[in-house]
Amino acid sequence: MYDAIRVEELDKPAVVIVNAGFVATAKTAASGRGMPGVRIMASPVIPNCIDEAEVDAGITPLIKDIVAGLTKPLSAEEKAPSQKEEHPRIVFRGTLKEVNRFFYKRGWTDGLPVLPPTEEEVAEMLSGTDLPPDHVVGQLIPRLGKVTVERIAINAVMAGALPTHMPVLIAAAEILMDRRVYFGQFGVSTGSFAPMWLINGPIRNDLRINCKTGILSPGDIANSGIGRAISLIIKNIGGIRKGVEDMGVMGNPGKIGMVVGENEEESPWDPLHVDHGLAREDSAITVHFMDNSQLITPYHVDDNGILRVLIDNINPGRQLVYTIIFNAETARILSKRGWSKQDVREFISEYARVPAYQHRVWERVFTEASPNPWGLRRQQMPISPMETMRIIPNPDWIRVFVAGGPLSSMGLYGGDHFDVQKWVTKKIQLPANWNKLVAKYRNIVPNYALY
Repeated sequence: MYDAIRVEELDKPAVVIVNAGFVATAKTAASGRGMPGVRIMASPVIPNCIDEAEVDAGITPLIKDIVAGLTKPLSAEEKAPSQKEEHPRIVFRGTLKEVNRFFYKRGWTDGLPVLPPTEEEVAEMLSGTDLPPDHVVGQLIPRLGKVTVERIAINAVMAGALPTHMPVLIAAAEILMDRRVYFGQFGVSTGSFAPMWLINGPIRNDLRINCKTGILSPGDIANSGIGRAISLIIKNIGGIRKGVEDMGVMGNPGKIGMVVGENEEESPWDPLHVDHGLAREDSAITVHFMDNSQLITPYHVDDNGILRVLIDNINPGRQLVYTIIFNAETARILSKRGWSKQDVREFISEYARVPAYQHRVWERVFTEASPNPWGLRRQQMPISPMETMRIIPNPDWIRVFVAGGPLSSMGLYGGDHFDVQKWVTKKIQLPANWNKLVAKYRNIVPNYALY
C-alpha cells in the first residue's frame, strides 16, 4: 500500500489488489498516510499463493475494474477527502458500567474493563512527569497519531497504571517510534508479534517491578499496568486494532503486556542496559518483539546440561533472534564455571546446528526462484546435505537476561529478525519530584491471606 501511495504522490494512478481479508487494513494504511482515496480491489486469492491457475482465476475477473480504476477521473471526495471530526474533550458521562460499555463499543479498550480517564484522574497521572500535557513525544505509526504526554496519561489511567509509571511509558513510546525496532512491521504483522519490555536500573525497585517468580504472570501492578498501558497506547494512538491493522493470524496473548525486570542484585553478570552502553545507576527500558516462547529445564544442573538443552531447543525452521532469560541460580552456575554472557552467546551460535537438509535456507539457496538469504554465497553452503549448519549465524542475535523464580528452568523467547531485529534501549528520565512521588504510591501492594 505504501508503494502505491508513493506512486500516487508522483502523479501516477495506482490500483492496489489485496486479499479480501485485508481490505480494511489497506484502507486504514492509505488513510494513515493521508491518501484515503487510493483505489483498492478485493481479490479471493490468498496471500503467498503460488498456484498460477488459482491466481489467474482470482485476478482475471478484476481486469476490467483495474483498468477503470487506473483511468476513471477522481471523484470530488477522492480529490478532497472530508476531515474526521475531533472528539470533544468530554465524550461521555455515566456510571462505571455505562462508561465501559461506551468505550468498548467504540473500540477503545482491550475487551477488559477500564478505569474512566476523568479530568481528575488524568491530572493525577500527569504528576508523574515534568513534561507539559501538550508535549508531543512524536507520531506513532500506522495512524501517525500524535503521542502527547496527556494522551499517554489517558491510556495509563484506563489501564490502571500509577503516576510513577509515566516515565517508563514515555520512554516506551519513544522506543516504538525508533526506526530500529521495525514497529511498522511487528505491530501489524500476520506473524502475531508482541513486545517484551525489559526493565533495568533502580526504577525496578522504586516501582516494585517483579523480577523473580512469575515474571510474565499477572499480579503485579507495575508489570501489568505498564504493559497494558503500552498496549492501549499502541491501539488508541498508533491505531493498531485487531483484525483491521493488526493482522496476526493466530494473535498473541502477550500483546496485553509483557514487562520483566532484571534481577540485577542476584545476577553474576552486568545487566542488559550496561551491555547496551548505559551506566548501572541509570534506569532503562529495552524492547524485543517476540512471537514464541519456550520454558526449558536443563538436562543436568551444570554448565553442560544447561547449555546443551539450549542448543537443542533453538528452532531450525525459522530465522530468529532470541532473548534468553536465566534465573539467578542458573546464571551463577554458569558464571562459576567461567561462562560470561558473551561466551554463552557464542557457544549457542556455534553449536546450535542441524544437518543442512533440515536448515531453513538449504532449499532456498538451491532454488533459482529464491534470493540467497543471509547473503550466503553458494560456496559457503555445505556440499553434503548431511553436513551441519549453524541455526544462528551471529552471536549478536542473542541477548541474555537474568530474572525469574528459583529452580533451574530457563525462558527462550524468539522473534523474526526483519534484517536483524534490534534490542533498542532507552534511558528513563525521572521527574524532579521522583522520590516524593515514589513514597506516595510505594505502599500500593497486594497482601495475600495465608490459607
